[in-house]
Amino acid sequence: MTHPLRLHPDRLFPADERSRAIARALYAGVKDLPIVSPHGHTDPAWFAYDQPFADPAELLIVPDHYVFRMLYSQGVGLEALGVPTVDGSATETDPRAIWRLFASHYHLFRGTPSRLWLDWVFAEIFGIDIRLEAATADHYYDVIAAALPTPAFRPRALFDRFGIELIATTESPLDPLEHHRAIRESGWHGRVVTAYRPDPVMDPEHPGFAGNLIRFGEVAGEDISTFAGYLRAHENRRAFFRAAGATSTDHGHPSARTADLPPAEIEALYARVRSGPVTPAEAELFRAHMLTEMARMSVADGMVMQIHPGVHRSHNPALLGRFGRDKGADIPVPTGYVEALKPLLDRFGNERDLTIILFTLDETAYARELAPLAGHYPALRLGPPWWFHDSPEGMRRFREQVTETAGFYNTVGFNDDTRAFLSIPARHDVARRMDCGFLARLVAEHRLEEDEAHELARALTYDLVKKAYRL
Repeated sequence: MTHPLRLHPDRLFPADERSRAIARALYAGVKDLPIVSPHGHTDPAWFAYDQPFADPAELLIVPDHYVFRMLYSQGVGLEALGVPTVDGSATETDPRAIWRLFASHYHLFRGTPSRLWLDWVFAEIFGIDIRLEAATADHYYDVIAAALPTPAFRPRALFDRFGIELIATTESPLDPLEHHRAIRESGWHGRVVTAYRPDPVMDPEHPGFAGNLIRFGEVAGEDISTFAGYLRAHENRRAFFRAAGATSTDHGHPSARTADLPPAEIEALYARVRSGPVTPAEAELFRAHMLTEMARMSVADGMVMQIHPGVHRSHNPALLGRFGRDKGADIPVPTGYVEALKPLLDRFGNERDLTIILFTLDETAYARELAPLAGHYPALRLGPPWWFHDSPEGMRRFREQVTETAGFYNTVGFNDDTRAFLSIPARHDVARRMDCGFLARLVAEHRLEEDEAHELARALTYDLVKKAYRL
């Protein structure tokens, strides 16, 4: 027996009738607005060369750590899901077998945002109207596999179908950005820009840092034997990225710590960083100082800073050794912002032309630290719920805890921060529905006028993100 797959038109809206009616009206005004995706990790090669996606498993399972971390937690080996190994040893190569394994465990995603996103993809993109389970695995596979080679399911066609106005990818300073150049030279109208992610050459604990640093000097054409030369290399690469459309930088540090060291002290620290190895404390201090340097450069060149701190990366050493980074073993840690950001804010927090967007995986910081900081400093804005909190309840908690202190206009709308291209419209739809539901409650409680709620719904969906990211 199969079960129907239905996307209820009132999903995620408030349960009480009055608020639900208001949410419906608000959502009707924003549901078809263009998608602006200012930060993410999709592959620019998809849009540069517009090749068909390979198969259902390679598209929806193998690269998605949201999917395989859940399966791994229930005893499903990553080898069986076709996840590549570091040493190239054998893993499952039959995409249908991978898909059947996934389908037989699909019930594990009940109540999770992954279930919301995937069901949207299945119903809205592929037109499937029965629920995914073991008995329907082959039907799903056949429908998706038949669609993928067709012109309508190539990346550029989907980009247009999804109503994407802009999407930003994220690249290392070592990246030549040839895919972005190919997009520009192709004549295609889709707007795909990059973002400057300097972690590989700014974090002494990043794998391959010593070699990265040498290459960094070479690609930037700078002598990086001095700290001044190292800073010039960043300035040169930032200019190169801006020429490719970048308006933002991104920093994925273990903490939010910043520092503002005297010249002699940072020169000496940089010398130790170059020669290596350094202690964890020295690595943290170097990263901290470099965030302040990045803010200084952003004041000069106008690039928006994004700080994504507070994750213990690759917590599972056995998984790291066999499969590498970004395999679902990243775990949030408590993160402080008030004291951590003070050195940077002492220098640049009052700059009206600087925008620093703060993210967190530590929800305890929302009301206590982040909302008061963003509600005061002109340079600060709050990024949307991120990663583990990119979910209906995460979005609700965010609005409830930050709005009274920071308001709506010190936030930056929504960004999906995803590698999973097909989930982008699903994620934005969830955010739009949740924001409309939150605004509807304020209207129903006579805390906000309905015309103001309509203005805010558009701002949270479209206007704030374009303003914050200078698009």
